[in-house]
Amino acid sequence: MGNGLSDQTPILSSLPSFQSLHIVILGLDSAGKTTVLYRLQFNEFVNTVPTKGFNTEKIKVTLGNSKTVTFHFWDVGGQEKLRPLWKSYTRCTDGIVFVVDSVDVERMEEAKTELHKITRISENQGVPVLIIANKQDLRNSLSLSEIEKMLAMSELSSSTPWHLQPTCAIIGDGLKEGLEKLHDMIIKRRKMLRQQKKKR
Repeated sequence: MGNGLSDQTPILSSLPSFQSLHIVILGLDSAGKTTVLYRLQFNEFVNTVPTKGFNTEKIKVTLGNSKTVTFHFWDVGGQEKLRPLWKSYTRCTDGIVFVVDSVDVERMEEAKTELHKITRISENQGVPVLIIANKQDLRNSLSLSEIEKMLAMSELSSSTPWHLQPTCAIIGDGLKEGLEKLHDMIIKRRKMLRQQKKKR
């Protein structure tokens, strides 16, 4: 006689329940990183000011069929003078959330440069990246295919799993779906790393 628990969410058995996933939120200033963070935490819009250093929050998020995952988010300021610090926050991270402003066509090239720079760091090879195309509710926002092209997503390393998610951080549209994709990519990567370890 089984207790009926063995067939429930085997995915989570690979994650100890007390462990939270370390996620870094990056992107240019004014892309909406802190809005994303506080929408996830409080489920409401919080008026934010530019982040001078970083914000950090542990947030329990219910994904898919009601599994709860704890994410430890580090939201790091995106001003030019702060960007060299990004790599110290991404050390040993489980995933990167990169927020882009879907309306800011002028700075898309700058966002592309920063995204490619951070994913090329040797410690970040293979770390899953969720690109949040924020402000999709605005009339003059770029389409996902335009953003994908402008960020040259096809040129990212083949070892870097990524997902581009349309969102509106102010009302929270698309954020949970994006986190589900990120969580799936993290689980996949952990399984792969475990298998590689066994082979050695």
